[in-house]
Formats: sequence, C-alpha cells, structure tokens
Amino acid sequence: MTTFLKSGLLKGLIGGLIGWGLGSLLSMALRAGLGKPAYDLESASAWGAVFFVLCFLIGVGAVTDWWSWVRGQESGEPVHGTPDTPMAVRLLRFDPNHKIIGIQYGITAILVMFLGGLFALIFRLELAKPGIQFFDSFHIVPGVAGDTYNTLLTMHGMVMIVGILLGVAAMANYLIPLMIGAPDMAFPRLNAFSYWISVPAFILLLLTIPFGGMDTGWTGYPPLGLKASLGAQFFYLAVFIFGFGSIVGSANFLVTIIKMRAPGMTWFRMPIFVWGMVATSFIQLFATQFIAMAFLLVLLERWFGLALFADKPVLFQHIFWFYSHPVVYVFILPGLGVISELLPVFCRKPLFGYRWVALSSMFIAVVGYLVWAHHMFSTSLGGALSMAFSFTTMLVAVPTGVKFFSWLATLWGGKISFETPMLFVLGAFIIFLIGGLTGPPNAFLVADLYLHDTYWVVAHFHHTMFGGYVFPFAAAVYFWFPKMSGRMYSERLGKIHFWLMFIGFHLKTLSMFRIGLLGMRRRIIDYDAALHFDNYQTMATIGAYMIGAGMLVFAWNLFVSVRKGAIAEANPWRSRGLEWTTSSPPPELNYHEIPTIIGEPYDYGLEGDAGYVRLGVAPGAAD
Repeated sequence: MTTFLKSGLLKGLIGGLIGWGLGSLLSMALRAGLGKPAYDLESASAWGAVFFVLCFLIGVGAVTDWWSWVRGQESGEPVHGTPDTPMAVRLLRFDPNHKIIGIQYGITAILVMFLGGLFALIFRLELAKPGIQFFDSFHIVPGVAGDTYNTLLTMHGMVMIVGILLGVAAMANYLIPLMIGAPDMAFPRLNAFSYWISVPAFILLLLTIPFGGMDTGWTGYPPLGLKASLGAQFFYLAVFIFGFGSIVGSANFLVTIIKMRAPGMTWFRMPIFVWGMVATSFIQLFATQFIAMAFLLVLLERWFGLALFADKPVLFQHIFWFYSHPVVYVFILPGLGVISELLPVFCRKPLFGYRWVALSSMFIAVVGYLVWAHHMFSTSLGGALSMAFSFTTMLVAVPTGVKFFSWLATLWGGKISFETPMLFVLGAFIIFLIGGLTGPPNAFLVADLYLHDTYWVVAHFHHTMFGGYVFPFAAAVYFWFPKMSGRMYSERLGKIHFWLMFIGFHLKTLSMFRIGLLGMRRRIIDYDAALHFDNYQTMATIGAYMIGAGMLVFAWNLFVSVRKGAIAEANPWRSRGLEWTTSSPPPELNYHEIPTIIGEPYDYGLEGDAGYVRLGVAPGAAD
C-alpha cells in the first residue's frame, strides 16, 4: 500500500481527476461564451476525458523531460532505476528501461485479458440455455432489453483486442533489444510514453459501461454508434488514444531494429521473432491511422452534427476494415514468430527455410492491406470487386503455408522434448491450422453470404486468435520466464494450464462451428429452443469456463514462481539466442560486453558450428 501511495500511477490518477474537472469547466465556459446552456453532459465529459488523459500523463511524469526541452533546459539521459530499486516501485512509475516497460505491458495485458474473458464468461452463462435467464434482472439502460448482453459482448471484443495489443507490446519491448544486442530501445522516453498513455485510455474504455454501455459490437458501426448512449463516446475516444500509442510504439520498434543491431547481425541473421515484429510494426505504423481517423470522425459527427457516416455506413466499413483486417496480422505475426523461435530449441534442429520464413512475414504484412473487403461481401460490392478480394484473401495462404511447411520440416526427425513452452507451441500449431483451414470458405462470396455473421465466423476467429496469439503468448511467457525473473516456473502447473485450455478451447469452438453451419447467428442474446442449439451452447460454455480455469492456473503459477520458484540455470533451454548470453534477469543495459554475431541463429546440432554470438569482440572484428 505504501508503494502505491508513493507511486507515479497514483500521481497520474490524481492529475487525471484534476484534469477532468478542468476540462469540464472549460467546456462550460466555452458553451456559455457561445450563448448556449453552460452544462451539457456529452460536451463536459468529452472535454473532461481529453484533459484526463493529458493531466494523467503529466502526473505520472511521462512528459517531464520533453517539457524541460520546451523551456530550453537540459534533461540529460533518461532516468533509469537501479538494481537496488524494488521491482514493485519501478513497475508503478514512469521508467524508460525497456525490460521494465515490457513487464508493465505484460502484467497489464494479462489483467486486461482476464477482464475481457470475464465478460465472455458472464454472457456465456446466458447463452447456455434458450430463453433469458439472468439479464432480465439488470439493465445498464433501464427498460432496454438485451442492453447488458450487447454491452458485455462489445466490451469483450474490444477489451480482448486491447489485451492482445498490450501482450504483443510486452513481448516486443522486453525481447527486441535483448535479441539484437542493443542496450535499450532507440527512444526510451517515447517507449515509456506509449505504455503510460494506454492506462488512461483503458480507464476511458471501461467508463463505457457506467455511462450507458455500447451496443454496437466491437466494430462500432454507424449509424447505430451515432445514436448510442454516452458510453459510445468513451469507447471511440479510448480506441483513438490506444491507436496513438500503437503508432509511436511501432515507429520506435522499427528504428531500434534498423539502427541498433549488434555488429555482425545482418538482416538474415536476425531472430525470426524480430522479423515478425518488423512486419507487425510496419502494419501498425501505416494502418492504425485509419481506425483512429474513422473513430475520430464518428466522434466529430456526434459532437458537431457533421454529415459523414450517418447515411454512408459502407464508407465507414471500408475505412474501418482497411485497418481491422491488417491488425489481425499484428496479433498473429509475433505469435507465429514465437513458434518459429521455439521449435528449433525443443527439436534441436535448424529452422527449415529460415529466409523463406522471414520473408513470408513481410509478404503477409503487404498482402494484408489488400484483403479488407472480404468482410463486406454482404454489402453487395459487385462481382468484380468480390472476385478481386477473394483472390487476394487466398493469396495470403501462400506465405502462411510457407510457415506451416517450415514447422513440419523442423519437427520431422527432431529430438523433440515436451516441456510446457513446447506443448503450447504444438497446441498453437494445431489450433492455428484449423483456423487457417476454416478461413477460405469465408473468402468466397457464395459461401460467405451463408456463413457471414454466424457462429462459424466466431469459431474461426477464435482459432486464429488463440492459435496465432494466446497459445504462443503463453509459450513465450513460460520460455522467457527464467530470463525475466531468474527463476523457474512449476512444470506441473504449466501442463495443467495447457491441457485445461487446449481441451476447453476445442470443446468451445467445435460446438460453435457446428451451430454456425446450422445457422446460429452471432451477437444475439436468445435463440429458439426448437432449433436444439442448447446442448452445443452448453458445451461451448463449459469449454469457456475450462479456459478460464486454465488462465487462473497460469496466473497462480507466475505469481508463486516469481517469488518461490527454483533458481534458473543460466540457459535452461540450451538456446542459441543472444538474449541467453547475459545474466537472468539482465543488467540495466543488457550486456556487460559487446556482443558480435558470428553465425546463424538456428544452426542447432550441426557439426563444426562456431556458434551464433561471441562476447567482448571489437565491433570491427565481426566475421
């Protein structure tokens, strides 16, 4: 408690509350000056929310150094903590060290995903049986049937998306400098800023619920979003602010990777995870602006009555999906990089087709911009456009297939060991494969018109997200946990976590696939008992709760192991990765000696191999 009372987080929250009051007062003053009634709830809350974010960042110390520069003062090097500073203290304040930021992102991502999962578990109970069981007794908007369900469904979708983006940032922030031999990120202050701006943004997102909810689904389509309650304002504004943080973060990743690689680390000596983050950052940098613009325009239409999307909802969909399909690859490319990173370690074999795997990530990032309208076949795009987007959608299967064939070839003949990270990698392989095979039917107009907005799409999307992100994220946490903490996790609890999630996930999604084919629509609170969907919905609900139980085991495993886990060996996995050549946890600036790359990253088990890295070599002496 004392740590929290002295933390930058508390100062930020206090500053944010003060900012909310100032923004509301400014709104009232401006309206009075224009001859309008001084108080308007939507105007006051809009100005209050904007000032809340700005003053939160001031309070937490995110702009202190930049403000010094504005005044013509020197700020010196970014202030890092010291090894003597307790971790809890560093995690609750503005700290520009990339490892602290990575852990901040990681803890926040897990908490956010728990909350998003909780929303799903609540409405899953309602769906387990036909009829309305629970949501008749409580309404966010009094007298509006189904509003609680719609809001929970919307918040589940967006909160989980935010959690995934935070998890990607966690892996990237912690691992990229360590993997490329850099002491930190290129812009440490900007790196910390991109994390701390996500905190008030998430608070605004949660304010959607008490201010009337949001019943549009996570897409926020107008005209429904224009007519939604005040909560919609916080929803749109929160996503806009998250987008800003993603843009500056991706620019930081790209500069770091391009300019700060260790001597000898050419592009084709980089770890595959770093290649995945190059492609991911490329998408985030250039695509995020579109959803930010779309949501900002909806806000302007709500606030000022501009005629933008009210009579042009399809225009909004084009802008929205131009970002929101590429962002799927933001979710999965880092996860696919984790799979490629870990398979050679646990197979003790070189990664098959390294260069093709690396370039496939870039190909996915480019082609991902050309497929957005397959989400819009039901808007009557026309035959020519539908065929074009069907073709580009199927084209994405080519680089994805390159990855699958690489993984199969790497597994073939390997000396496979089945520790918890490897179990999650294999689980991700199976789940993502099913997600990939169930996607092509949606790429064809004739099939998509039947499957669109059914539970088939829900199951397919969950396979893509769990196989492309959730399972690889768990694998990454277990694999690099000894590096982050210096301790080992419980292998027994890790395997319990895996089997609960793996079995529960398939129980849930296979039921969804079945009722989707039978015509069960998504985003509805009730269904006719005569359709006999209830047994499948019950199985899906049981599967969802098994996933929730697995996540509780995961959290407990991390919590206990970071305090009482066995001391980890220097390199418990016998990995060739550069990050394993430094201490666990790493020192403040990562490496005491200059690392020089002298070989290939995944040449496991080859005779005469000289290794991947050499420490203490002058930069000009790289092979």
